Amino acid sequence: MRIARSATANDEFEINVISLIDVMLTLLMFFVMTATFEHRSLMKVALPEAESKEVAAAQKALEILVDREGRFYIGANEVINPSLATLKEAIAQEAGADRERPVTLRADGRTPHQAVVIAMDALGQLGFARLSIATVPTKAGNE
Repeated sequence: MRIARSATANDEFEINVISLIDVMLTLLMFFVMTATFEHRSLMKVALPEAESKEVAAAQKALEILVDREGRFYIGANEVINPSLATLKEAIAQEAGADRERPVTLRADGRTPHQAVVIAMDALGQLGFARLSIATVPTKAGNE
């Protein structure tokens, strides 16, 4: 009885890397997807200047950000369509039924005035009365 050798001298050693590539692609997708969930209020917005002092809010304020191009962000989410109806729907969804919640409007100093008016109009139509507009202190030489 002859037992044949399964591996001959001509067989080459081979490493199957397909499963390793699958794992690496999965990790890459995980890191790409989680890295995009950043807080939008950390965007660079040049706030207008004012001389008033900051008032500490007792309740967590709803934050609406308007960037230089007039795009709206509520919390960390961008409002895709900048129309009044879409903005009202997004604010109502974020705030729920709490209309006594304070609202902080952070608009870039170079934002078109119409975008700020649209945000204020949406808040007014929804019944929000506690609106604060975020500013930075004036510099000593700009008086």
